[in-house]
Amino acid sequence: MILVTGGTGLVGAHLLLHLVENGKSVRAIYRTATSIEKTKNLFSIYHKSNLFEKIEWLEADILDIPSLEIAFQNVDYVYHCAALISFDPKDEDAIRKTNIEGTANIVNFCLAYNIKKMLFVSSIAALGDPNAAETIISETTEWNPEKPHSDYAISKYGAEMEVWRGQQEGLDVLIVNPGIIIGPGFQEQGSGALFSAVAKGMPFYTLGTTGFVAVSDVVEMSVKLMASDIKNERFTLIENNYSFQEILNCIADSLQVKRPQWHATPIVMKVFWRIDWFLNTFLFQKRKVSRASAKASYSKSNYDNTKIKTALNIDFKSVKEYCNQILNPHS
Repeated sequence: MILVTGGTGLVGAHLLLHLVENGKSVRAIYRTATSIEKTKNLFSIYHKSNLFEKIEWLEADILDIPSLEIAFQNVDYVYHCAALISFDPKDEDAIRKTNIEGTANIVNFCLAYNIKKMLFVSSIAALGDPNAAETIISETTEWNPEKPHSDYAISKYGAEMEVWRGQQEGLDVLIVNPGIIIGPGFQEQGSGALFSAVAKGMPFYTLGTTGFVAVSDVVEMSVKLMASDIKNERFTLIENNYSFQEILNCIADSLQVKRPQWHATPIVMKVFWRIDWFLNTFLFQKRKVSRASAKASYSKSNYDNTKIKTALNIDFKSVKEYCNQILNPHS
């Protein structure tokens, strides 16, 4: 039996589809019945609705110990995909509690139930900080606690520390660090919001650079790693490093809508997040841009995918081609 946490999110839902397609016995945990509908909708997008019933769903929470005791019964392998993703500073406590304490709980249960192997879906946000002589970020780049990091990045780094603690106590583990994950079915959250924003006529772009990856590659490589003899390693999962302008233009072209025309410079983004803070603080509007996300939009970070390509002898799908495939599946 395989246990998947976060099965109602982008990676977890695609992972569930992949596993049941390949005849695996799968259990997924959920917090609310309505959240399962997102995964069910994803199966229908791929015309695989008949496979949805093969998943054993169990109501549980990674912060609720009694429910996890039931979830771990007769489990051999664990994919830990559950996480709280937010760049709103007001969510700091919830992010750290969910992502760090929740991961610690999963690790503890893996140890207690003698799980054969656990794979944790982390993020490139938890990778290290390059020094002045470095231009590429890899699995060996050291984390510098003196440098500023978003609450999300800190929570993912803290979660990884819990995973390595489990490894020191005898658990076989794997960590994957995906870049910004592109995929269908979750258009109002995470990277899916990019598609929605462009479709609505997003007017501006930034020239920041980061790593992007197709969700299908994250799933395929995670499954291959789990099935291999590889253990106690971490792997950066990115197809390539792109500017936000390139990706936004690609999405706009696939949607056949106008490309974002206005370059939001670093100065503009600094003004933007301050206005956003004011609207949130005094008019109670939902945060759209935090200081950390504004900085990320114009920062140029480049990641190295050599390790995973060498380990699995595998190539990534082109993110640009995948964007078009998502939006035009029959083209």
